Amino acid sequence: MSYTINLGAWNSVFAVPCSVVDNDLKLAGSVQLKVLLWVLRHAGEPFETQDIADALGIDRADVGDAMTYWRENGLISEKGGALSPACAEPENGAKAASPFRPAEAQPEQQPERRLLSRPQKPDSEFVAKRIAESKEIECLMQSAQQILGRLLSGGDAATLLLIHDNYGLPSDVIVMLMQYAASIGKPNMRYIEKAALNWADNGVDTHEKAEEHLRLLTENQKAWRTVENAIGIAHRTPSRREEEFAPVWVNDWKFSMPMIREAYDRTIDGAGKYQTAYMNRILERWHKNGISTPKQAADEDAERVAHRSAKIADAKAEKEKKLTFDIDEYERTSINDTKE
Repeated sequence: MSYTINLGAWNSVFAVPCSVVDNDLKLAGSVQLKVLLWVLRHAGEPFETQDIADALGIDRADVGDAMTYWRENGLISEKGGALSPACAEPENGAKAASPFRPAEAQPEQQPERRLLSRPQKPDSEFVAKRIAESKEIECLMQSAQQILGRLLSGGDAATLLLIHDNYGLPSDVIVMLMQYAASIGKPNMRYIEKAALNWADNGVDTHEKAEEHLRLLTENQKAWRTVENAIGIAHRTPSRREEEFAPVWVNDWKFSMPMIREAYDRTIDGAGKYQTAYMNRILERWHKNGISTPKQAADEDAERVAHRSAKIADAKAEKEKKLTFDIDEYERTSINDTKE
């Protein structure tokens, strides 16, 4: 008698490194994760950047950026056009098989540095003890309830204590972070903890640094609102690339809403859909060429069309000239030909 167990979708699986979930899941963007999953799924198969872009419906430049992210994070390495995991050897000393190419082709790798695990949240007993012992912690919890407009759960209090004791953010900075979260409609502890970890990683750990960081965040949000209004999309959270580009377009390059809209329209005409990288290339060219109004952009277009037409006309004239010369030379030499 034979038996078969049907695991449905689990019948066909592929491995994802634990470090992606442990270290990169909170930082990597959606495009970066999509590209990594696609690459892991097609391990052992030859592919090009365009294959990934076509499969995921994204720009090739985005694929390149995603691969660069995973290389810089030490997850993969590239040598001679072949990808391989930038990982440690197994504890038993045997070489790890590559999901990208055969094991015998693996270069020798140094053991990967093991990262410390995420600190555990304190239990309710420890939280109560800290509140009783520290007036600062007690005031922090009270301020949190006022800012968030609700009583703190045991998990909320544990998260705030984790941010204070383990992430190293002082109470006044945590209060500023909670006020900012409430102002943007995200007064939940999940967002606050994620933002607190980002602040701690970037050294935003004093009142002055927090003020400057919040100023930049506010400017970036205003820039994204300008882009949203210019291109006529519903209000939403920007993608990673949109979050990067919007302040550059609005604050650094000083483009007006009509110019951003013009760039958006040309992106739709040229790429067939909204692509931030394509739109950025248009705005970057205008910035380099000092074009700041729709009229200047139209004049540039006319000049480029005229230049292109002139080049085509010159090439056609040169071709006709060469053809005429050859016929005249043929007729001249033919007249002088004599039969023997």
